[in-house]
Amino acid sequence: MDADHAHEAAEHGGVPDYASHDTREMKLALVGNPNCGKTTLFNALTGSNQYVGNWPGVTVEKKEGRAQVEGKSVTVVDLPGIYSLSPYSMEEIVARDFIVGERPDAIIDIIDATNIERNLYLTAQLLELERPMVIALNFMDEVEKHGDHIDVAGLSKALGVPVIPITARSGENIQTLLEAAHRQMHVGVTIEPDDLYDGFTHQIHHKVGELIHDKAYAAHIPAHWASIKLIEGDALVEKALGLSQRERDELEAVCREYEGAYDLGDRETLIADARYQFIQTVVAQCVRRGRPLGAPTLSDRIDAIVTHKVLAIPVFLLMMLCMFALTFGPGQMLADGVDAFIGGWFAGGVRSLLAAAGTAPWVEALLVDGVIAGVGGVLTFLPQIAILFLFLSFLEDSGYMARAAFIMDRLLRRFGLSGKAFIPMLMGFGCTVPAVMGARTMENEKDRRMTIMLVPFMSCSARLPVYGLLTAAFFPQYGGLVVFSLYLLGLLFAIGSGILLKKLVFQGEPAAFVLELPPYRLPTLKNIALHVWEKVKGFLVKAGTLILAMSVLLWFLQSFGFEGGTFGMVSSEESSILGFVGGLLAPLFAPLGFGTWQAAVALLTGLVAKEMVVSSMSMFYGFSVTASGAAIAAALGGTFQSPLAAYSFLVFVLLYVPCVAAVSTIRKEMNSTKWTLASIGWQLGAAWLGSFLVYQLGSLVLRVIGC
Repeated sequence: MDADHAHEAAEHGGVPDYASHDTREMKLALVGNPNCGKTTLFNALTGSNQYVGNWPGVTVEKKEGRAQVEGKSVTVVDLPGIYSLSPYSMEEIVARDFIVGERPDAIIDIIDATNIERNLYLTAQLLELERPMVIALNFMDEVEKHGDHIDVAGLSKALGVPVIPITARSGENIQTLLEAAHRQMHVGVTIEPDDLYDGFTHQIHHKVGELIHDKAYAAHIPAHWASIKLIEGDALVEKALGLSQRERDELEAVCREYEGAYDLGDRETLIADARYQFIQTVVAQCVRRGRPLGAPTLSDRIDAIVTHKVLAIPVFLLMMLCMFALTFGPGQMLADGVDAFIGGWFAGGVRSLLAAAGTAPWVEALLVDGVIAGVGGVLTFLPQIAILFLFLSFLEDSGYMARAAFIMDRLLRRFGLSGKAFIPMLMGFGCTVPAVMGARTMENEKDRRMTIMLVPFMSCSARLPVYGLLTAAFFPQYGGLVVFSLYLLGLLFAIGSGILLKKLVFQGEPAAFVLELPPYRLPTLKNIALHVWEKVKGFLVKAGTLILAMSVLLWFLQSFGFEGGTFGMVSSEESSILGFVGGLLAPLFAPLGFGTWQAAVALLTGLVAKEMVVSSMSMFYGFSVTASGAAIAAALGGTFQSPLAAYSFLVFVLLYVPCVAAVSTIRKEMNSTKWTLASIGWQLGAAWLGSFLVYQLGSLVLRVIGC
């Protein structure tokens, strides 16, 4: 350690107290570019089951787990992917605040070995922190497959830190990596390579370091790193240090001296250029390519079709259509099997047992007509939900979803929207909650708020049971096509809303959209199975808790009310509490084609969880979950007097307010009650207008053609 570095480490670097390692649990941070394999490594180290996707932005908040090394427990933190320590978006701020502010005992920098040059830019910045660090060289199996060679020992020597080649997907060298990180925790400081900057740049940032060392020490920020960030013009670091006007003037004078010595332009460019020169030198020494640079890869050949200017959109729509054809083709046959089990064997068995035990009629009604009808009506659609997530997982893991966002950027930019908004929107096909959180990846605050307002229009998986119920009843031959039209309609409403909001509320140029297209990879069976299982498990947990509780509550509200001046079980559901509330709301939906109290209450319960719409209807209309589509259509005929009315209802379910969990997330991410209410109002207005247009225009067309 040279004198300057020793001085900083001892007094001004904010170095953690490594002597206390034996008495406290150490903390290890996983840092790297988006889509470099951090979460896969996190799962391998901790035994966790966090979802892994082959596209950027899957991790938007830090996650913690524990690993065992040399008989001791270590906390492992999976941070959002970042390209640099100069944050622009919310998830980048989360990552930098943890790395710099919470000072983990060691850092594992995960590098995508197939794209080592770009990944090393973040590595160079992490080295500037002078923290204990080890590099995990991931995807080494792909490097070997391409015929490339990386001199691992030479790379370690050039960077001054241990470099461990790994394959996170298979677990190769994971334990070796963990042991190396554990050793680095006890080293105390990693020294920045001497040739990372030229002598004059070193001299300049040491001048700045002398100027701010006391402030850096008080703010618990490494002075060496802070001096470089100040030269770059990092406003967050300057604010954190609380520099006086005199200190800012001195800093500006030093920076002008730096800029005046070179012809490259501003000081931020000078620092970046120094890093890139260092990276080029390291790569030239340590990396040997097995094929000419720029030679087309398999991913390039596939992209020539799926990102083609003309073919891209049709290919995307065809994939979505295939997904719904599978979901409502083979998926419907599997759902029929679940129907037969729950509504036939199980419900019949419970009814027989209760009758044999001589239980009161209301108990039998509660369990069979309330719990089994409510929960079972939702569970019958489990196979279709599993197939939907199987298909989505395959598209995500293969790398296609990143292409879908790239494709839509070309379309959205024509309307003044950023393609980056489409990434959270695609996530909305699964669940609105993580999709809303995914908007954190957007640097522009106006675009982020607008994206949060658009995401709920994307049809989440919780709506699928509603689609399945009504398409089986009213569109038995065209279920997949009808559901495809709903997903497409949701996308069109999102884009249309975005255009209006951009012109009326969120004016301004859309943020530049730079997206890394990951290489196509064959999805692993383990990761797809994990993703599908996590979604199925979440669905089962919701059915066994929230939907169960709501089914019991609905049965009570449907069975009790005021009749003849007294409160008790009612003979007519219209006299029940639900009948009264639904009767007040029903006129609002009459122009939409479903103005009954049952439909109104079903939509109201859908605010808690969209699956409750199915539970409500199965309880209100008393149809068995094993009933045929024709029998269900007959039972629902009082509410939906035509397939058009049923489709209008589906459009309302598609577009109206998401569940309470999603609304709560919107409130948290917006950090504003006003904007949350505005979002709710926008969605309700869009849902009513969309259903109104579908029903009224559809009715007009049918009258014109004489149907």
